[in-house]
Amino acid sequence: MSTGARSRLADLAERYWTRGAPGRETPPELLTGLFRLWLLALFLKVLGASWDVSWHFKWLRDDLAPPHLINITGNAIVVALVLFHGYTGYGTDRLGLRLMQWGAGIFFTAVPLDLINHRVNGLDITSWSVSHALLYLGTVVMISGAIRAWWVNAPENRARPVVLGLLWLFFLENVWFPNQHQEYGVLSVAAWDRGAPYAEPILLQFAADQIGKPSVDRDSLVAFSLPVPDWVYPVWACTAALLVLAMARAMVGRRWTATLIAAGYVGFRAVLWPLLAGIDFPPSAVPFFFVLAALGVDLAFLLPVPEWARAPIGSVLAIGLGYGAVALQGFVLVAPPVDYGSAVPAAILLAASWSAVVWLHQRRGWHVLPGAQPLVS
Repeated sequence: MSTGARSRLADLAERYWTRGAPGRETPPELLTGLFRLWLLALFLKVLGASWDVSWHFKWLRDDLAPPHLINITGNAIVVALVLFHGYTGYGTDRLGLRLMQWGAGIFFTAVPLDLINHRVNGLDITSWSVSHALLYLGTVVMISGAIRAWWVNAPENRARPVVLGLLWLFFLENVWFPNQHQEYGVLSVAAWDRGAPYAEPILLQFAADQIGKPSVDRDSLVAFSLPVPDWVYPVWACTAALLVLAMARAMVGRRWTATLIAAGYVGFRAVLWPLLAGIDFPPSAVPFFFVLAALGVDLAFLLPVPEWARAPIGSVLAIGLGYGAVALQGFVLVAPPVDYGSAVPAAILLAASWSAVVWLHQRRGWHVLPGAQPLVS
């Protein structure tokens, strides 16, 4: 944790560390300080996790690797914040606090399971493992609590939609995270084909051992770098990630929210690319196409169509733009392998899940997002 963050946390604790129930009236300066720390913690988690993916395309696992230490620092701030919210009752209501606590509980239950998994199996062959999924799930629930807390407590000012948008950006990054395996993998295969693999020999041999090969060859590298079917990448990007943007657009309530959040994430990845390459770490394919897919979500909220039709129409728009843009990116730059036949089932899945969230929100009295616009308007 940085000196500034430690000082700020100590000041908040000294002045406001008193027992209270969730929903306690929170002084504006305290609310601002708490959510600055939330944003710092989540940024450190994202920075460490992003470097970690690149790290594991070069070397075998190292528990005390620099990316892990950055991630641990962010986690430490999150733990301190959840404890502070829980003890004092400041900065959140009961539901927001429960989401934070459950998310932290799931996450820190998954950590030892992941460590055991790595001790037994070495480096996971894919980001799509059960122990990793629990880490993603815990983080999603935890960030949901922070989003809820800010929504309930933040005053109506210019900072409110900005912080809300940043929290949703971190939510999106966590949902997108497993897709990075294919984005790094496609360039790792290309590096092998050029005769200059990014991975160290010990990692290449591990990849060969994973599929029972006596020596390293292209098949073992492809099995490590691109271990999931080609439909997984576009379907996850254009269903789960786009559903996140639809919810963010509804909650923030500002035009082009989805596009701006997607552009913020893609911009971060574009900046990270030369930084990692500059210190001799593997780069990734940056998902530029996702900005156009996000534009389809925003357009759906602007079209003068019946409310019931907005989710299916928006899904067709977003999926069409997303799949078209990833094809263009693959032709002009580079993109992971894509099964374009998955576009239709992806559109159906997005329309169904988007409509289901709308129905649950409007018909079943879900008030996780009090006062938010319906997800179809």
